[in-house]
Amino acid sequence: MNIYVGNLPFGITEAELREAFEVHGTVGEVKVITDRNTGRSRGFGFVEMDDDKEAEAAIAALNGAELGDRKIVVNQARPKSRDTG
Repeated sequence: MNIYVGNLPFGITEAELREAFEVHGTVGEVKVITDRNTGRSRGFGFVEMDDDKEAEAAIAALNGAELGDRKIVVNQARPKSRDTG
């Protein structure tokens, strides 16, 4: 399951994000989204977990939890919408 993580502290690393989720199960890919021009975090990222039960447990446990100095938003990622027009 691909998990969206929002309201991340701007200084968070992918390793720190991985660590927060590994408590709840096996983590695949972790990506903190950065600005192309500045390289600075845009405040959100994605975590991939293969086991849906572990992913759901992580979402339930971490949504609204504090990471760094911010309350993060965690939910199942929606597929990218494609412009059909």
